[in-house]
Amino acid sequence: MTDSSEDKTTAAGKPAAEEPAKAAESAKAEEPAKAEEPVKAEEPAKAAELTKAEEPVKAEATGVEVTEPGAAGSPSAFLEVRDLKVHFPTDDGLVKSVDGLTFSLEKGRTLGIVGESGSGKSVTSLAIMGLHRASRQQRSKVRMSGEIWLDGKELVAAEPDEVRRLRGREMAMIFQDPLSALHPFYTVGQQIVEAYRVHHDVDKKTARKRAVEMLDRVGIPQPDKRVDDHPHQFSGGMRQRAMIAMALVNNPELLIADEPTTALDVTVQAQILDLIRDLQKEFGSAVIIITHDLGVVAEIADDLLVMYGGRCVERGPSDEVFGAPQHPYTWGLLGSMPRIDRDQTERLIPVKGSPPSLINVPSGCAFNPRCPYADVPKDNVTRTVRPELQQVDGRHFSACHLPQEERQRIWTEEIAPKL
Repeated sequence: MTDSSEDKTTAAGKPAAEEPAKAAESAKAEEPAKAEEPVKAEEPAKAAELTKAEEPVKAEATGVEVTEPGAAGSPSAFLEVRDLKVHFPTDDGLVKSVDGLTFSLEKGRTLGIVGESGSGKSVTSLAIMGLHRASRQQRSKVRMSGEIWLDGKELVAAEPDEVRRLRGREMAMIFQDPLSALHPFYTVGQQIVEAYRVHHDVDKKTARKRAVEMLDRVGIPQPDKRVDDHPHQFSGGMRQRAMIAMALVNNPELLIADEPTTALDVTVQAQILDLIRDLQKEFGSAVIIITHDLGVVAEIADDLLVMYGGRCVERGPSDEVFGAPQHPYTWGLLGSMPRIDRDQTERLIPVKGSPPSLINVPSGCAFNPRCPYADVPKDNVTRTVRPELQQVDGRHFSACHLPQEERQRIWTEEIAPKL
C-alpha cells in the first residue's frame, strides 16, 4: 500500500523534472565511489610493473645474481632457503651462527655443505628440520628469520606441530653421532617402528616387518634378529646404517646427512656413501650432505656450498668449485686436503689463524684476518664492506672483493701448481 500511494503522489503532485534531477544527483554521488575502485586497484599493479622493470637494471648494475631464491614470490625449487638467520642470545652476546644464508635444491640432486667447525653447517640443517623450535623452551633461546620453503610449504613461520608432521615423513636427518642420537634404552627395531607408526596408521606387526625390511636394505646382516638388539650392540658402521634405515623408513623427499662418515673406517665410509647414492636413486630424494671431508663431497655431491662465519662464501657445481675455485677460503680448504693422485713433494698448506668468533664477527669480509690477499683491493674495502655473492659463471657464485681476473690469475699461477 505504501509503494502504490507513493507512486500515485509522484505522478499526480510532484513535477516531472524532479525525478531526473534526483537521478542525476544520485548518479553523481555514486561516480566517485565507482571511480576510486579502479584507481586503487591500478596503483599496486603499476608499482609492481615498475618494480619488475627496475629489477634487471639493478641486477646489471650490481652484478648480483638475479635468479637468487631469496627473491620474493613463490618458490621455484623443491627446497629454498632465503636469507636464513639463526641467532642465539647468550650472556656474552648474540651468537650469529647463520647470518643470511640462501640456497636452493631440486629433487634427485645432492648438495654438499663444507666449512670448518663453527661455520654454521649443522645449525642450518637443524633449522631446516625445525629442531631449534621443537619445544617452547628452545623457542625462547633462538632468534630465527628468513624463509625455508619445502615443496611449497614455509617452515620458519609455521607452527611447531605442522613442522613435526613433516619431520620424518617429508624430511629426515641422519645425525652426526648415531650412538647419542639413538636411545640406549630401546632396541633399534623399536625406534624404527615408532618412527614409522607416527606417520602411518598400522599395527606393530606391520611396522616391525617394515623395520626388518629397511635394516636388510641398508645392509645389516640377519636383520630379523638384529632388529631386537640395542644400539650399543651395533658397531659404529652398523649404527650409522641403522640411522639411515630410520631416516628412510618413511621414504622422505629430503634427506639431510650431517657428517655421516665421521669416525668410520675408509671402507665403511665408501659403503655408506654408496648406500646413500643408491637409496637416492631409488626414492628420488633431495640430499644435503654436511661434512669436513672434501673428498666425500667430491664423490657424491652435484653442487657445493662453502660456508664461513655463518655465511656462504662460494657456491656452484662441484666440478666448477673444485676445478676453478674463486674464493681464498676455498683455496685454503683445498690446500689442506691430501692428494693421492699425484706425488706430494711439499707439505700441506693449512689455513692460517682460527675461525672467527660468531659473537664478534670481523667487519667487512669475515675472512680478511686470515686472507693472504686482504690488502690487494684498494681503499681497505675488505675490512669495511661485507662482500655479496657475485656471479662468476653460470651457477657459480663467489663473495670476494678481489676482481675476477685477479682471482683467476692467483689461482692459475700461485695456488693450483701447489695443490
